[in-house]
Amino acid sequence: MSTLYEFDTKAIDGSNTKLGVYQGKVLLIVNVASKCGFTPQYTGLEALYRKYKDRGLVVLGFPCDQFGHQEPGDEAEIKQFCSMNYEVSFPLFAKIEVNGDNAHPLYKYLKKEEKGFLGSEGIKWNFTKFLVDKTGNVTKRYGSIDKPESIAKDIEALLA
Repeated sequence: MSTLYEFDTKAIDGSNTKLGVYQGKVLLIVNVASKCGFTPQYTGLEALYRKYKDRGLVVLGFPCDQFGHQEPGDEAEIKQFCSMNYEVSFPLFAKIEVNGDNAHPLYKYLKKEEKGFLGSEGIKWNFTKFLVDKTGNVTKRYGSIDKPESIAKDIEALLA
């Protein structure tokens, strides 16, 4: 794929979604999990989404069970958990893999575009975040320990 907008994904409800529907938006793409020490970051992600969605931010959550089996449920369970515990209203997608041979093509692309610590491509844990500008360029990668609220200034700069 030559641009992020060409990737097909499956929404948490099973419907197919081409990322082209988000063209012209600032995206924060996150691999999420329901039973992780970083799971409370859903609160911060939702706060960012609610604060900036009218200005063009969309948070995209991709559940992943590759780290410590911390996303064991199916899509219906994940959706219910996020809704009941964190009132998540940003788009969630079907469970994917982010590393290895079966990594979703979107994540292969993201990791190639914005490498991690010391130039590594692999996702180290849940709640790794990729910030994408309005034209589809991956501008920054944040680790699990980076709280969503610490990303606000970078988001604001891209929304300006």
